[in-house]
Amino acid sequence: MFELTVRDRMMIAHSLPGDFFGPAQRLHGATYVVDARLRATALDEHGVLADLGALAAALRAVLAELEYRNLDEEPAFAGVLTTTEVLASTVADRLAERILQGDVGVVDHVQELEVVLHESDVASAGYRRELR
Repeated sequence: MFELTVRDRMMIAHSLPGDFFGPAQRLHGATYVVDARLRATALDEHGVLADLGALAAALRAVLAELEYRNLDEEPAFAGVLTTTEVLASTVADRLAERILQGDVGVVDHVQELEVVLHESDVASAGYRRELR
């Protein structure tokens, strides 16, 4: 299987209510390094999985919707615990929407999208989904 990955970053603020989250219950910031990876069993007629620059731009657009915001105050996250896993699925779903709208060109041959949010150099969480 072929893979194509782009990387960006975002900074957010949030809190995670409940004793389970310990000190993260309080409002705090997080800086995530974000990898978006496409997978396909075949390449397109140009010998690529997708337009690398267009994929990077689509990821940047998705992250810009979340960046420098207190997610506790965002209507889209009302009543949602914005764990790293939840944010990975949110980024993946929003990016998939852009990809399927044609923002990165024709990608009918691409089967899968995976998004990984790296909280640090030793911890990350991700979400993988089909593109169809």
